[in-house]
Amino acid sequence: MPIELDKDLRKQAIASIERYFTENMEEKIGNLQAGALLGFFIEEIGPAIYNKAVTDVQERLQLRVAEVDLECHENEFTYWKKFEKPAKR
Repeated sequence: MPIELDKDLRKQAIASIERYFTENMEEKIGNLQAGALLGFFIEEIGPAIYNKAVTDVQERLQLRVAEVDLECHENEFTYWKKFEKPAKR
């Protein structure tokens, strides 16, 4: 499944890349170059980040599902227990 950014996110990402180059590199990067670099990062590195995020979410969901039994468990056949007298010592 290819990773794609919507138009506004892509525009913000390109602006961020241009700013990074302006503030941290000795050369400026143009809008087309920044877009190409973003495309490279998304295609080459994006899947690794995406897959890690999916794995993290799966682990968290599995923990939550395991907790459902604890949160939603009800003891069975407890009606008569409320009438029982406590055991004498």
